[in-house]
Amino acid sequence: MADSCCGKSIEVRALQAKQRRVLVVVLAINAATFLMMAAAAFAAGSSSLLSGGLDNLGDALTYALSLAVVGASARAKARVALFKGVLILGAAVAVGVQIAWRLAHPAVPLFETMGVAALLNLGANAVCLWLLAPYRHGDVNMSSVWECSRNDVWEGVAVLAAAAAVWAFGSGWPDLVVATALLLLFSRSALRVLGSARRELAAARSAAPGQPGG
Repeated sequence: MADSCCGKSIEVRALQAKQRRVLVVVLAINAATFLMMAAAAFAAGSSSLLSGGLDNLGDALTYALSLAVVGASARAKARVALFKGVLILGAAVAVGVQIAWRLAHPAVPLFETMGVAALLNLGANAVCLWLLAPYRHGDVNMSSVWECSRNDVWEGVAVLAAAAAVWAFGSGWPDLVVATALLLLFSRSALRVLGSARRELAAARSAAPGQPGG
């Protein structure tokens, strides 16, 4: 029995070490992608690029939080997942503000800059999703990280489509349409992550009814 428990403990530690390594890599990718997307968004005058950049910044913060709670208690992971949901919701609000500003100040984005940035962003997001895929059915911490990464891939495809449509129509409306779609995607994802975190917190409390919350 002792050997069995020891073996299980080693396996858990090995899994946690793998999770930490993956989170460090995706954190670095998202931080670099945010800087690239933010610069491209201002150069191109694109709402969808800025939306994607804000999403990458939120993800970098999310991965940093996830890294901090690898191996922590279920309650701690659920609380961090709750905060991740708030971050995603914050990104949605920022996108909404940007869309409103663009509606008040219409302009045609530079589709060349949009296209190059969108391609780089999509490639980076695809790598992150591939790295996180083995952990998508894990605990609430890693599953919420994978949720963020999956959103990033859809965001990358959408921004690339926006760049193509801006080029095809010579208009800024496709950029705003995609930014609005990303707003809806972020809002939906935030609600899903928040709901999952609340359920995990409730389960943790019921599993230890005699322990004080906090």
